[in-house]
Amino acid sequence: MQRVHFIAIGGAAMHNLAIAVSKKNNFEVTGSDDEIFEPAYSRLKTHGLLPEKMGWFPDRLHKGLHAVILGMHATGDNPELLRAKELGLKIYSFPEYLFQQTRSKTRIVVGGSHGKTTTTAMILYVLKELKIDVDYMVGAQIEGFDTMVKLSYESRIAVFEGDEYLTSPIDSRPKFHLYKPHIAVLTGIAWDHINVFPTFENYVEQFRMFTELMEVQGRLIYFDGDENLNQMVEKLRRDIVPFPYNTPAHKIENGVSILETKYGDVALKFFGEHNLQNMDAARLACRQIGVTDEQFYAVIPGFTGAANRLEKIAETAHSVAFKDFAHSPSKLKATLKAVKNQYPDRKLVACMELHTFSSLTEEFLPQYADSMVDADVAFVYYNPEVVQQKQLKTINPDLVQQAFGDKKLIVCTDLSDLQAKLREINYDHSALLLMSSGNFSGLNLTDFATELLK
Repeated sequence: MQRVHFIAIGGAAMHNLAIAVSKKNNFEVTGSDDEIFEPAYSRLKTHGLLPEKMGWFPDRLHKGLHAVILGMHATGDNPELLRAKELGLKIYSFPEYLFQQTRSKTRIVVGGSHGKTTTTAMILYVLKELKIDVDYMVGAQIEGFDTMVKLSYESRIAVFEGDEYLTSPIDSRPKFHLYKPHIAVLTGIAWDHINVFPTFENYVEQFRMFTELMEVQGRLIYFDGDENLNQMVEKLRRDIVPFPYNTPAHKIENGVSILETKYGDVALKFFGEHNLQNMDAARLACRQIGVTDEQFYAVIPGFTGAANRLEKIAETAHSVAFKDFAHSPSKLKATLKAVKNQYPDRKLVACMELHTFSSLTEEFLPQYADSMVDADVAFVYYNPEVVQQKQLKTINPDLVQQAFGDKKLIVCTDLSDLQAKLREINYDHSALLLMSSGNFSGLNLTDFATELLK
């Protein structure tokens, strides 16, 4: 019996990994946390993994444990972590444990500043439709998949979303440096995580190091529209084989994106130039493990997207609303462009929330210049309390508007004020876009969007 204990089991990735590990034969899982929110709370309870009490209990750590997995929510002085060190137990970060469990498998890792969740989801969808069994980790819920993590004895392939953020409270390496892929995808580089990577050059270096850490004779699939990636490929290790991709041939008819392939036209349920690029990256990744293009194009039309990635949340005969995870400047531009191109005859109402550490930092805000110019009506919302919680310097609405460089932009710092202004708009023949990596201070976006469109 392999006994595994999770410190900070309630995290989005951590609780999914805990559930995945508990499903393996001869594994016993325990965990602790000082607070657990939905949906992790209910999911852990359903699987019998919810801690009896909230808090940290060092006496739960004992020499009979085979592994301790440390989540980002814990701190370096966590009582259970200190006890684990004292007992000399093997302590893993989330990505370390994933690598440990898939050492003998062919690993596909999708990295990049944007599009990695969608690209990973596309790969997983196609492989599932073709009944190819894989282990995986993806950063969003995908329709048809019970969890965001799966580990098994049987599969010979593992597909991971490769996040460049820190590994754990005691390991400052980017997560994707630990996966050592045989097949890697890089979707593009746009500066993010200013609190960890203070300069763009430092940020780019993490992706170069990622390619250096690939397995021998690895395959690198990269977006050749990114100059930084092109420069990186010129200096690749000689044993790594590069495969460039870009936007595949397509057309838009009656609001539907249609691929133009040698096997005929392929109508898709998703849209946007960036998503089409993600799809081509997924196609090339699948090809490396034996999936033919014909097979890929036969099943990809069923893919509807990952949660919160241009997810349709409301629709009437003449209007539509989407929510999206877009929060960085490059993601905003790509998302607005996608919706504008898909619905050229509709008024585009775009609203984004500044929520991440970078987006609320005065030094980073100028990166948002012209990122919402494609919107006919544009709003930016941020909660001053979040700025205080992150212990950042106070920013004011004038500074935000100046950074975005758009005089028509409306900046709101009060949720009720934002809602009132959005209610004043006529949404007939409109496309509404709500974007955030947070949750608009707890607003139910689906209900609110439905109300607005009606």
